[in-house]
Amino acid sequence: MEDILRLVEKEGRDIERIASKLGKRREEVKEIIERAEREGVILGYRGIVDWEKLGKSEVIAIVEVKVEPKRDVGFDFIAERIARLPESIFVYLISGTNDIFLLIKGRSIDEISSFVSKRIAGMEGVKGTETHFVLKKYKEDGIFFEEKAEKRIPLSF
Repeated sequence: MEDILRLVEKEGRDIERIASKLGKRREEVKEIIERAEREGVILGYRGIVDWEKLGKSEVIAIVEVKVEPKRDVGFDFIAERIARLPESIFVYLISGTNDIFLLIKGRSIDEISSFVSKRIAGMEGVKGTETHFVLKKYKEDGIFFEEKAEKRIPLSF
């Protein structure tokens, strides 16, 4: 099952391709994937779109949040509130100086700045935020944004 799930992470729900790569029957792969979906092991599928190529720019920001943990619920209370906001793409509890890492998308730097200052920084228990804007995407989920990026960079010196 693990070999199928590892390929689902890379290939999505392409049952034919997964079965072919693993030398398994299509029906066996389909059954395992459907069971994993029912049991909540597979949480969803997503495509990676290069919006820049369509002339639709988006601004991505990484926001680190310092939190005052709430009694009996720790960081979960604030992390779950942040995760419910539609602008939040990824929300993780992290180690280090800050406590929560989130990735957000917006149409402009001003939109993201406003979101962080009004929606995140003002939350009860938030002690501070640090925002980093993504300047260029090179690779996401193992996929290069420029077709030949991996060929331009020498792998050995």
